[in-house]
Amino acid sequence: MDVLLDLLDPKWWLGMLGAFATIGVIAIVFAETGLLVGFFLPGDSLLVTAGIFSTAAAAQGFGIAPLSLPTLLIFAPVAAVAGAQLGHFLGARFGRKLFDKPDSRLFKREHVEKAEHYFEKFGPARAVVAARFMPIVRTFMNPVAGVLEMDARRFFVWNVLGGVVWVEAMLLLGYFLGHAVEGIDKYILPGVFVIVILSLIPIVREVLKDRRASRLEPRGRHHARK
Repeated sequence: MDVLLDLLDPKWWLGMLGAFATIGVIAIVFAETGLLVGFFLPGDSLLVTAGIFSTAAAAQGFGIAPLSLPTLLIFAPVAAVAGAQLGHFLGARFGRKLFDKPDSRLFKREHVEKAEHYFEKFGPARAVVAARFMPIVRTFMNPVAGVLEMDARRFFVWNVLGGVVWVEAMLLLGYFLGHAVEGIDKYILPGVFVIVILSLIPIVREVLKDRRASRLEPRGRHHARK
């Protein structure tokens, strides 16, 4: 349990990365969006936290050197776009075989099915952008788009739009919070859980709607027979 909490705690990641925190954040963004095993990495909360610790006051309170905001604003979106492109390429190259594996701690078929659900519901363009703001879904959406044969050029356009908006919004949110809230480094962990909960709201809503629809469907069929 302690290990799981550490993995979800962006302060733990930044402390572990030390002097390489800026580069580490960029690498984690790439891994979370490009590698199927990266779904557990703290994308949203890590970006917000990185933005917070790019301010001198917050970084000093945590005992680290401030992260380079200009570097993050330039290279973190590039990493997000490149990671997603890798995911799309792998999905297009290997097809369903990419997901042809038993469930394990690092892979759940339900994650793939949820990404496919959003892809079909929102359409390719909206799904690629919206998935950026949904933990887990954003990792699996890119290879799913490749498997479902979303045109590579079209995927690139919407991938760039979603990646830039997501990364810049999270980083700048953290940066402005770091300036506006005194001693904000003390509230990082509670803030992480708030961010995670807010990010999961769309997924929970869809699950509840699916369950409600599945309950009503048998009744509809029953009335149709009458």
